[in-house]
Amino acid sequence: MMRLPKVDLTVVAIPGFIGAMVAEHLWLRAHPAAPGTTRAGDYELKDTIASLTMGVGSLLAPYAAKRLLDPLTPGRGRLGRLLIRAGLTAAAVTTASDVLRARRAGGGRLPAAGSLPREASGALQAAGAPRHTDVVDPIQRVGAATAVAAVASTALATATTWTAMTGGKRLFEGHRRDLGGGWGALVIALIGWDAIYYWNHRLSHESRWLWAVHVVHHSSERYNLSTALRQPVAEGVTLTVPYGLLALAGVRPGLIEQARALNLIYQFWIHTEAIRSIGWLENVLNTPSHHRVHHGSNRRYLDRNHGSILIIWDRIFGTFQREDERVVYGLTRNINSFNPARIATHEWQDMARDIERARTWRDRFGFLVRGPGWTYTRRAELEGNVASGRAVSSGADGVEVDPALAEHRGGRA
Repeated sequence: MMRLPKVDLTVVAIPGFIGAMVAEHLWLRAHPAAPGTTRAGDYELKDTIASLTMGVGSLLAPYAAKRLLDPLTPGRGRLGRLLIRAGLTAAAVTTASDVLRARRAGGGRLPAAGSLPREASGALQAAGAPRHTDVVDPIQRVGAATAVAAVASTALATATTWTAMTGGKRLFEGHRRDLGGGWGALVIALIGWDAIYYWNHRLSHESRWLWAVHVVHHSSERYNLSTALRQPVAEGVTLTVPYGLLALAGVRPGLIEQARALNLIYQFWIHTEAIRSIGWLENVLNTPSHHRVHHGSNRRYLDRNHGSILIIWDRIFGTFQREDERVVYGLTRNINSFNPARIATHEWQDMARDIERARTWRDRFGFLVRGPGWTYTRRAELEGNVASGRAVSSGADGVEVDPALAEHRGGRA
């Protein structure tokens, strides 16, 4: 029977990661870009430090998350009921604020003291005044704050409960199927993890809640091996297809963890511009070429090539795109910051602001779970900038682009 190490292989691989980055840097120096040009593959000190900092944070985050989130898990933690009660209270206050606002709007009365008519607010925004000038009524301010609290507590309670219910160990102990610890079981674990990863990765680009976690990895405008280490730190507060499903097929929890580690280790080497192609294996494996496409902010590259080890999932489910034009890395609207706190939280902050401004529960939860493209269009509608229900935005090249593409992988406008 095969014996796998109990240590986290991603931690064991750290010296190899560092050595590979040094080798890539030396290779890039030996093959410099043409004079007067820059390459996304070249290392830039601040960017590399930011990526390494996020990498260390991603290793420490699970331990911190367990201590912070376990007490808040409904049905398990001592603060779980308190979290639910706080969410219900916040929802009640928000609903009361909605009712008061609706009664004012329909009663023919003058606007509340300190507020501005929407027309005047729009004029001020066009003149460069800060947004939210029409939300100065204290009742609306309270309602906006409690709306964020209600949505956040609902999301947190859902995420922690789902994680607790779908853990590999719990699911494995609930039945008698056991594939053992041999190589066959490991292969099944690797393929199964890879298939589930494809859908989770794809959903991370199609749901804003998941995108707020995953956007960290796409925030760099560079593309080298250090970019692979720019990992999320908030995976404990998200909702995914559970990898614990493999346990229902009889895969032992230890093998599931090893499959996760091998999956992440494989993905490290594909974050490079030094390797252009690996020949016929491009048809089966995820490669640097395919993953460069995934990191591109080019219109034709958005939300493509979600695979991890295998690229066959993208070919099967219609998300494959070959690298056929120069890749522009980063977000469609970059955050222009190397601050790890900004990198980790900017989308969460934008989401909170959108929920604050929303006027219905449908919009509030839409800003949480719907796609980033929908977010931009709906935000523009709420700001009075859309007449026909479809907005246009100026891209980096000055060309008008569809916001569902322009904002699908971008920061706040």
